[in-house]
Amino acid sequence: MNGLLELLPLLVLFALVGLWMKLTRARELAVAEARRQCERHGLQLLDETVGLAGVHLRRVRGSYRIERSYAFEVSINGNDRESGRLWMIGEGFSGFRLPTIDHRTASHDGRALPDIAPPSSNVIQLHPRSGNPPDRH
Repeated sequence: MNGLLELLPLLVLFALVGLWMKLTRARELAVAEARRQCERHGLQLLDETVGLAGVHLRRVRGSYRIERSYAFEVSINGNDRESGRLWMIGEGFSGFRLPTIDHRTASHDGRALPDIAPPSSNVIQLHPRSGNPPDRH
């Protein structure tokens, strides 16, 4: 029993390192997706980074999954700073919000968005989000 108690702090440390590595990978995927969406819509991703803004449960096909929300900042014309947000479930992208653009997938199953040509204005067709909307501040 004494040997197990000595291993407990080491096991906790390994669990924390594993969690940190998983969250770092998820953040890298979120940065890549934010960059891709900004390029697609003619925006500049400022600071080349995203920050975890929230975590909540989302019902997907009858089961609950953890959905992470990341906040980031973009520039429309190089002289401004606007807020953007994207949502991910697991390693899948589930939606985003950019200044004057709000587009989210309906399924929340991690599938990619349909290919949308960059609009000539800042208006694109919106698709409803399934389920209850998360609490956004």
